[in-house]
Amino acid sequence: MKFIVSSTYLLKQLQTLGGVINNSNTLPILDNFLFELEQSKLTVSASDLETTMSSTLDVESDSKGSIAIPARLLLDTLKTFPEQPLTFIVEDNNTIEISSSHGKYALAYADGNEFPKAISLEDASKTLVLGDVLATAISKTIFAAGNDDLRPVMSGVFFQFSTQGLTFVATDAHKLVKYTREDIRANQVAEFIMPKKPLNLLKGILAGSEEEVTIEYNDSNAKFTFENSELICRLIDGKYPNYEAVIPRENPNKLTIARNQFLNSVRRVSIFSNKTTHQIRLKIAGAELNISAEDIDYSNKAEERLTCDYQGDDMQIGFNSRFLTEMLNNLNSNDVQLEMSLPNRAGILTPIDGLDEGELITMLVMPVMLNS
Repeated sequence: MKFIVSSTYLLKQLQTLGGVINNSNTLPILDNFLFELEQSKLTVSASDLETTMSSTLDVESDSKGSIAIPARLLLDTLKTFPEQPLTFIVEDNNTIEISSSHGKYALAYADGNEFPKAISLEDASKTLVLGDVLATAISKTIFAAGNDDLRPVMSGVFFQFSTQGLTFVATDAHKLVKYTREDIRANQVAEFIMPKKPLNLLKGILAGSEEEVTIEYNDSNAKFTFENSELICRLIDGKYPNYEAVIPRENPNKLTIARNQFLNSVRRVSIFSNKTTHQIRLKIAGAELNISAEDIDYSNKAEERLTCDYQGDDMQIGFNSRFLTEMLNNLNSNDVQLEMSLPNRAGILTPIDGLDEGELITMLVMPVMLNS
């Protein structure tokens, strides 16, 4: 088995795949990349059993074979090379030799047949989405997903596909984000929960991509195919909570304000808030919004006044400043609207501008009880 490939081209593909590999694997074979050569096509795969990703590269070769090469060692070596062709030759003594213009490097390899086989999807449904749209949907929601191992369904992003559009939801019970695309439709109704790790990989690879991504899914797995790569992952098993039930329908109090001004003010004032609750108080009356925070233990307090556009009754409501900051950070609009009903009901944050045609974002933040 022998092939020639560009060093930077190979490194770029392997760095993407390297994101799949865990730092500590139960199976030693998973510390390797699987190289499968078929004439001039080299398919490289990485897996952690839950997620498997592979990319197909063009190489110069007329041989075939399959071996597993230590990932960390190979990546560290490739990072040091300037752009040049590298020749890989499998030797008889169970090593693979890499020849560069400077020298030769031998790595011990494992048999490719020991590498776990990727799952094939039976009876899969299929939807096509533009790469950048999928990356945006992930980045707009994934920050709101939970980290609680006892509630695994809330540690992922809920994909809801229908003939009306695609909806992506994430929540950790304190905050919730619902991102909808009405301009893209699936042929049939489907719901599944995607884990965070493959989503983070997809987000990084697909940002700005104009390529179509084919999403195939059944009850237990999902497969994303794009350009020269595919990613297969196991879905989170379980039923997603009825998120529609927690979104308050009647919100007569509406506050409209410049996003950046609001975000910077919340950031500054929150420095003076209690370090465990991160509580800030919003007091709205007329066209004035008063943002304040206090840490009684250290006698720290801060208060800022902003002008805003407000329709509704005068009210005071408390929020965790970290959740509010995260949400405002994840919007690209110039102005935002915060809709509220009562101080103990969730507030709904929506962007007023900066959305594409058919794009909708609803963010929900739970209030914290104020000590009057």
